[in-house]
Amino acid sequence: MLPAGHIQAAPSLWTMEEVTNVTETTPALPPLLERRVRQRQPTVSVLKSKLKQGVTCSVPRVRSTLTGFFPVVKWLPKYKLREYVWGDVMSGVIVGIILVPQAIAYCLLAGVEPIYGLYTSFYANIIYFLMGTSRHVSVGIFSLMSLMVGQVVDREVFLAGFDLNDDFKASALPDVFNGSIDTNLTAGKLHTVELMGQQCGKECYAISIAAAVTFLAGIYQVMMAVFRLGFVSVYLSAPMLDGFATGASFTILTVQAKYLLGLKIPRHQGYGTVVVTWINIFANIHKTNLCDLITSAICISILVAGKEIQERYKDRLKIPLPTELVVVAGATLASHFGELNSLYGSSVSGHIPTGFIPPQVPRFGLMSRVALDAIPLAVISFAFTVSLSEMFAKKNGYTVRPNQEMLAIGCCNIIPSFFHCFTTSAALAKTMVKDSTGCQTQVSSLISAMVVLLVLLFFAPFFYALQKCVLACIIIVSLRGALRKFKDVPAKWRASRNDAIVWLVAMSATALISVELGLLVGIVFSMMCIIYKTQNPKVSLLGRAKDSDLYEDMDEYKNLMPPPRVQVFRFQAPLYFANKDTFLKSLYKAVGVEPFLEMTKRRKAEKKAKEMSLKQAKANGDKNNGEVVIGLVKRELEFHTIVLDCAAIPFIDSTGMATLKGLVKEYKEIGACILLASCNTSVIDTLQKGQFFGKDDKDMSSLLFHTVHTAVLYANSTFAALERSEDSVV
Repeated sequence: MLPAGHIQAAPSLWTMEEVTNVTETTPALPPLLERRVRQRQPTVSVLKSKLKQGVTCSVPRVRSTLTGFFPVVKWLPKYKLREYVWGDVMSGVIVGIILVPQAIAYCLLAGVEPIYGLYTSFYANIIYFLMGTSRHVSVGIFSLMSLMVGQVVDREVFLAGFDLNDDFKASALPDVFNGSIDTNLTAGKLHTVELMGQQCGKECYAISIAAAVTFLAGIYQVMMAVFRLGFVSVYLSAPMLDGFATGASFTILTVQAKYLLGLKIPRHQGYGTVVVTWINIFANIHKTNLCDLITSAICISILVAGKEIQERYKDRLKIPLPTELVVVAGATLASHFGELNSLYGSSVSGHIPTGFIPPQVPRFGLMSRVALDAIPLAVISFAFTVSLSEMFAKKNGYTVRPNQEMLAIGCCNIIPSFFHCFTTSAALAKTMVKDSTGCQTQVSSLISAMVVLLVLLFFAPFFYALQKCVLACIIIVSLRGALRKFKDVPAKWRASRNDAIVWLVAMSATALISVELGLLVGIVFSMMCIIYKTQNPKVSLLGRAKDSDLYEDMDEYKNLMPPPRVQVFRFQAPLYFANKDTFLKSLYKAVGVEPFLEMTKRRKAEKKAKEMSLKQAKANGDKNNGEVVIGLVKRELEFHTIVLDCAAIPFIDSTGMATLKGLVKEYKEIGACILLASCNTSVIDTLQKGQFFGKDDKDMSSLLFHTVHTAVLYANSTFAALERSEDSVV
């Protein structure tokens, strides 16, 4: 007998005769593998050491903390000016040029004035330059984040009593822009609400809501970074995120469709935005503004043509075509000199002021209203940022720190929320542009911020006449990549039906219900698919490849022979409370014998045999024949041992261990033995703690084996020895 914690493992190439001889002559073998004795330190001492390490202050520790919190301090002094500057400047300028029209356009999604999109892009780029660990990621305004912010803003603006169709502009009343308004005008048509002792108009209230939800999202992200909760992103599978992004893109397309037609339809509040909005669009299609429709058709044609040329000749073009900037400039000039707003009633962006607004503390009174809305914003913003940073880090041969990325994106939301900004994230399209134009470091983000700054200081008023339908065209054309995912569904289905179903469910829920619920439904459904897989895993009976110790699935491989009188069963999933019944049913079905039914059959047969024996005894006058009935009704099983191949069982819980205990007991009652093979150490530890091997693990050497072949040899040798002993007794 081996000591506790040891596992007997006979050499895998032993013959049955050798095993039999060893079993007869040597009662105990030295273990081939011996577990290390691990001594855990007391919890109190571990906490004391960590606390001491955490409060220790020294110059190296301060320097390490500083460089960890602000990575720019570490890499900027090592900046190779001649090698990096040209690529950084080029990518920074190009991304800045792309960023300006997108920043203005995405404000339509966010439900705020265009100036706030420029602020958001400016501050986010600077903060990520200081705190980010990725060299290529472009952080700033993102269509999905803008949509999610816009849904919260429009809901709260509507609940506050504002008219969502109101086109009242800050240019008509400068005081509204700064958050206060003349009380004489409040008595007129203009509706206001009171925030922190000030009267606030529609635009002021909208950006206050956006800043509040952004502040909370940033707080959540920083808390996740502090408590090392970045692992939550692993629950956002790639198919689920793709489906969510595609469904959100369809929602964005729907929300922007009214601007293409020049219709004044308020954004639907509640579930079913896509369906209700399209119903409203077709109900009001006769009110289409022909000027906006023609402008939209021209702009979409130019933008799509530019994108197609860019994709077709991307190897020849050293820099991306600034199609958006050309369209914005041309459309602004046409709208200004053609007086499209006054003559044809085309909706325009309106006055965009220059300079900066004084910082303002986010309205804490609003945060209780948007606390739940900030959670999906925080998770999605973090997930996209970390996944993009890791993807481009692998591509370019460096590493990033996910926890620092979460801290960086959290600060990119917290700090700008004091400067009238809304939620940001990494954006795939602009990151790809940076990578393709020679970006080397985050100096490119600083250059992009300078481009936005030029617009903020000098060029913002020139966008006054820019039509909203042009901005909607820029948003819709930017969705081409996400909407093209529909073409990939057949390939997804062929590759993995499970992933394709997760994609379809996440996409449908996001598009047909709402963005927030779509995210929740996608996460829950993908988790349910994983649970379903563990509850319905692949099971198989194994056979042996001739003249080897290799055992594999007999349904999957040819020329395998099952070992005589031994059933080898493999269960490819963890064994825990949720799938114990599946494990038992699949085992009973595979080996063809269920212990309870077998015992029932034997009892019935015994009872029937007893009755017949008694009848015969009465007829013959013999009273002793009934004594031998039990020996006569015993049924011989086709196997004497079941070997459980546990190599594919990563862990078991207490319920799983109890299930194994019950199996051993039940099959023992009908004359069959259960052996375990190829268990990992965590499974062994769980079984030892639950005394599966008896007191002091006394039965471990006869129940647990390193390989299936060793277990099969042991089973056959033990059964042969048992038969010889019975024959000798007879």
